[in-house]
Amino acid sequence: MQPAQFNLARYNVQLASQTDFVGWRDAARRLVLNEVGPEDIAWSVAAESDQADLPSVPEGAQLVVPRDFIEHAATAFCHSDPGRFAFLYRMLWRLRSEPKLLAIATDPDTRRLEAMEKAVRRDSHKMHAFVRFRKIGEGSDERYVAWFEPDHFIVERNADFFVRRFTGMRWTILTPYASADWDGERLAIGPGAAKGDAPAEDDTEALWLTYFENIFNPARLKVKAMQKEMPKKYWRNLPEASLIPDLIAGADEAARDMIARTPTTPAPHHAKVQAKHWPKREPAEAPDDDASTISELREAAKGCRRCPLWRDATQTVFGEGPDNARVVFVGEQPGDQEDLAGKPFVGPAGKVFDAILDDAGVDRQKVYVTNAVKHFKFEPRGKRRIHSKPNAGEVQACRWWIGKELELIKPDLAVALGATAALSLLGKAIAVTKMRGQVIEREDGLRVFITIHPSFILRIHEPAEKEAERERFLQDMKQVKRLMAA
Repeated sequence: MQPAQFNLARYNVQLASQTDFVGWRDAARRLVLNEVGPEDIAWSVAAESDQADLPSVPEGAQLVVPRDFIEHAATAFCHSDPGRFAFLYRMLWRLRSEPKLLAIATDPDTRRLEAMEKAVRRDSHKMHAFVRFRKIGEGSDERYVAWFEPDHFIVERNADFFVRRFTGMRWTILTPYASADWDGERLAIGPGAAKGDAPAEDDTEALWLTYFENIFNPARLKVKAMQKEMPKKYWRNLPEASLIPDLIAGADEAARDMIARTPTTPAPHHAKVQAKHWPKREPAEAPDDDASTISELREAAKGCRRCPLWRDATQTVFGEGPDNARVVFVGEQPGDQEDLAGKPFVGPAGKVFDAILDDAGVDRQKVYVTNAVKHFKFEPRGKRRIHSKPNAGEVQACRWWIGKELELIKPDLAVALGATAALSLLGKAIAVTKMRGQVIEREDGLRVFITIHPSFILRIHEPAEKEAERERFLQDMKQVKRLMAA
């Protein structure tokens, strides 16, 4: 027979919900300033929290902990570990006497905190990738509903992401823990739901399956990597998952057929897009020095002929963002999708860039993004146009545009995404791997932060290495955020 268990804690702290970080922070501050040890507190979640019995903050008392701890704790708080409330309080308790605790990578508590944060961020990434909306209703009753099964309490943390992505839609995301509802103006977080509350399919399902089947590239299939990025637990909620076994089974034959059909010239739609977008005016060897705004500069750049790259590119891809942005991100050059869309960072690397900026808390709408070279340099290979790195002469020819952008925007910080961007901003070649994470101040006073280009992450095949590099880039972007506030 088990001995009876008694609650010997001096204080029973009841939080309003599993994600009541504000309530936890307030209670933790009061308790730690009154020297209440971790062993004297019992944490729980109740429908109606009551912290009236907790001691008040002693007059004149101040709690000093590392600034980063609040950010780390807020992320780890979303973990599903039921012992996280007590664990985070223990970390807070230790930090008062061990202010360097978070920098001790070998400490068990520090490792546990990092593992919890990583799990929450990964779960958030999966939510961004695997939520599938289905349409219900028509006309004024139209809305989109999705079902998702997260491992952690991340719905509130990620709801703003979907508001930004689908502002014009009325939508609801249902999960077992909580639901998020956006009516076009107001975001509401509600209780959890059952899978049966979500629609099973909609009229667009067949179209989506046809699209997915046609974009599947058998030549690039890596089953283990796919299952790493799209674990089977999500398959039951993804309509396209029903196609995956047959696509995998027929991949070898499909790849051989694809190679046999490969043409030797670029796709014909490239010429049509070029004819539609390319300005019909005489070439201008010299740029327009009269531009006094970013809009005027963008218009002037449409006629740039400072290097031969304009001949084969569809259009000039100029920078985009607020003309008073405090931070300017500079990449290498437009890719295939950017060349056709006329916008920077909208291709695969741009999606990685957007996701990591979001994870780092950097608002993409408040920064300016551009490229060292404004035209797409490529080699035709079948139907595809394969990226070709611009040479030093082409980068030098385009430095006038970068200089003018910086002159008009007057940012506090420029971020060089890769070696080509660093060459453009600094006028000299540097080793990005050695200088990564460092800030170089130019003669004009502009600070330049050095890091990799997000496309580098896409080129890594080993899943563990890719995840590690993504984490390094995320830390770089968090450092950029801190520099923005400096």
